[in-house]
Amino acid sequence: MTTAPRQCLSVVVPCFNEEATIVQLLDKVLQSPWVAEVVVVDDGSTDGSRALLAEYDHPLVRVFHQPRNQGKGAALRQGFSLATADYVVVQDADLEYDPADYGLLLEPLEHGRADVVYGSRFQSGAPHRVLLFWHTVGNKLLTLFSNMMTDLNLTDMETCYKVFRREIIQSIDIEEDRFGFEPEITAKVAARECRIYEVGVSYSGRTYAEGKKIGWHDGVHAVVCIVKYSPLGTRIRTRH
Repeated sequence: MTTAPRQCLSVVVPCFNEEATIVQLLDKVLQSPWVAEVVVVDDGSTDGSRALLAEYDHPLVRVFHQPRNQGKGAALRQGFSLATADYVVVQDADLEYDPADYGLLLEPLEHGRADVVYGSRFQSGAPHRVLLFWHTVGNKLLTLFSNMMTDLNLTDMETCYKVFRREIIQSIDIEEDRFGFEPEITAKVAARECRIYEVGVSYSGRTYAEGKKIGWHDGVHAVVCIVKYSPLGTRIRTRH
């Protein structure tokens, strides 16, 4: 049975140069009955994002400005520290992920079965835009390697949509400033033996021409992070 919506979700939105989508994204987020607050962290945008955020007036939206561009992980670290609701979700500002899926993501949490929920792009019958074959292959290979190091069976480690019980995400020290956040947080929730669920979500990916920012160098760094935050990597680091 589906739980009736309640305002229990902090939505953390890292934003860097997303003037084309940030207003539409916030409008869509605020349509969800689950949303208790929206914490936007502008990561040193140099386009019109800051001006648009300054004009956006809604009682549930708070905006924090990073002094300079530091990366997605740094923006999320700041946003997580400001969250106050029962659960916290990561929401990219680029409209690739649909806030209409919040109910699906929250169901295992609301029923007390999960501590963390991942929204998988590869485990869903929902609509998906078809593009970027090699990007998809890269994501699946990174997920496979992450699973090997964490003993999880995720289908989409690199997904944006990760929902946490607030006390869990606020108790984790996030070290990565950029896209290494994804493998780092996966390794750390696995090490804590959190109850992790995965649900299928819709996805409308962007091309690089449309503003997609993650590239091959981020994939290489993700491999480094998978090893670094694995049990073996953690043991080596703590010895030094």
